[in-house]
Amino acid sequence: MTDAADAAAAARAPSSWRLYRRLLGFAKPYRGLLVFAAVAMLVEAAAAGAFTSMMKPVVDETFIARNAHVSLLLPLVIVAIFLVRGIAGYGTDIYMAKSGRGVARDLRVQVFAKYLRMPGQRFDNEAVGSMLVRLGSDSDQVAQAAIDAMKVMVQQSLQVLVMLGVMLWASWRVTLAMLLLGPLLAWMMDQVGRRYRRLGHRIQESGAQLMQHADQTLSGHQEVKVYGAQQVEQARYRGLADHNFKLALKVESTRSISSAVVQLMGAVGLAMLLFFAGHEAMAGRLTAGGFVKIMLSMLAIIPALKQLTNVQGMLQRGVASSERLFSVLDAEDEVDSGDRPLSRARGLIEFRDVSAQYHGQAAPALQHISFSARPGTVTAIVGRSGSGKSTLVKLIPRFYEPASGQVLLDGHPLRDYRLADLRRQVALVGQQVMLLDGSIAANVAYGELEGATAEQLQRAVAGANAMEFVERLPEGMQSSVGARGGRLSGGQRQRLAIARAMLKDAPILILDEATAALDTESERLVQDALARLMPDRTTLVIAHRLSTIEHADQVLVLDQGRLVEQGTHAELLARGGLYAHLHRMQFREPGEG
Repeated sequence: MTDAADAAAAARAPSSWRLYRRLLGFAKPYRGLLVFAAVAMLVEAAAAGAFTSMMKPVVDETFIARNAHVSLLLPLVIVAIFLVRGIAGYGTDIYMAKSGRGVARDLRVQVFAKYLRMPGQRFDNEAVGSMLVRLGSDSDQVAQAAIDAMKVMVQQSLQVLVMLGVMLWASWRVTLAMLLLGPLLAWMMDQVGRRYRRLGHRIQESGAQLMQHADQTLSGHQEVKVYGAQQVEQARYRGLADHNFKLALKVESTRSISSAVVQLMGAVGLAMLLFFAGHEAMAGRLTAGGFVKIMLSMLAIIPALKQLTNVQGMLQRGVASSERLFSVLDAEDEVDSGDRPLSRARGLIEFRDVSAQYHGQAAPALQHISFSARPGTVTAIVGRSGSGKSTLVKLIPRFYEPASGQVLLDGHPLRDYRLADLRRQVALVGQQVMLLDGSIAANVAYGELEGATAEQLQRAVAGANAMEFVERLPEGMQSSVGARGGRLSGGQRQRLAIARAMLKDAPILILDEATAALDTESERLVQDALARLMPDRTTLVIAHRLSTIEHADQVLVLDQGRLVEQGTHAELLARGGLYAHLHRMQFREPGEG
């Protein structure tokens, strides 16, 4: 780490405290549990102090004065002290565990809900693997910092304070001499904390990169195998794992060195104790029992200080994770400021000089697009890959916002409507169908469609040509589709998506290359289902196969984000432009040059 990096880390130290204070705010709902835990920790520390204090009468009365009555009573008192301490320790662990796990749960739920409220741009800029790290290990680290680290700090600090009290009561002179080590110990803990802060954020980012790479590679395992990239991907993963390994070793090295220094300081303290205690004993101010009490108190303080040093790692990892989580919670939501009521739209869509651009991209995704799509008509959108087709349709449900120009629905800008009302007007059937690991019925009657009757559900599934395979499944509509619909074929998944759109019965239908990856038989069934779904709606179709859009009311031809041609299928063929070229490329007869 360079001096400049160290200076930057030092400059961030106050913000780390602000992050931790904010983090403690998530523990407010658990104040009652934390109060009980604090009381239990006080009892636990008091019991530890009582046991140490008992050492003076144990030594002086049992071994020196040989008091038989006391020698029988003291063991019973010690058992009672440890019984109280055990009960208090159990209460501490249970109450703190409930609070800590509650904080982790609350953070996960809040961050997950926040992701669902964020603009589509966020999902372009952050990989899902990174999101999973935030929802997983980051949330756990934050809970450890907010609650588990607090438990160790309070518990061990009380232990130190109680034992110092016992030592002062036994001999204030010896205790004050021992406190000379205090400033050195405080300086060392501060240095450890600074190093943990420098490493904490880096190791969390490294973990996110590991998960993201594994997610991408394992999800595309077929391509990896076919193209013989196993060794390449393994080498990349090994490189990321090595980097994470080195960072982890640095953390462990810091923890081990700091613990060793604390123990060395404990040994120095013990040597000082022997020196000063011997001086006090010779002066007649300290008995043998008093010396044992001071020594046991100091021996109890050393592991407590060691734990306080080690907790810095847990605390700083949590603070680094909280920074990652708060960056999500503090990000802007989708703009939802509309107040125009909208129950059911007519479906008139207008693009007026619309341009759109992705963050970090030099070239705009769309440039000066203008067209209208009327209710009851089909608008096909075609063009080469990367021409802006998907971007255009994503502007309608406001997954993205235009950089300039306006998109209107029934004569009013989309921003005039509330997002929930706007999106109720849209049904979407894409090439990649989202199915959850649940029943067919739950996947068709999804979200706001959960209240659909059994009759409505049956009609939608039948209309989508899905009943022919649903009836053959062992449990019919209640059959599980598996994770991401893995138990179904591509055509079956598409038909369930169409059934979902039929059940929604929205006035606007978006078809994003819905048949591009299907075989001929599946495509015929899906096209037949779409023919029943499309009438009386405003339909926008992103078409890969131009044969599927010959009867569209209008065709929009995009190229490099611009609308270069517009008209019917026949008009565009006759014009001999880009559309005609794309058509010839798809339907070129054998032997043509």
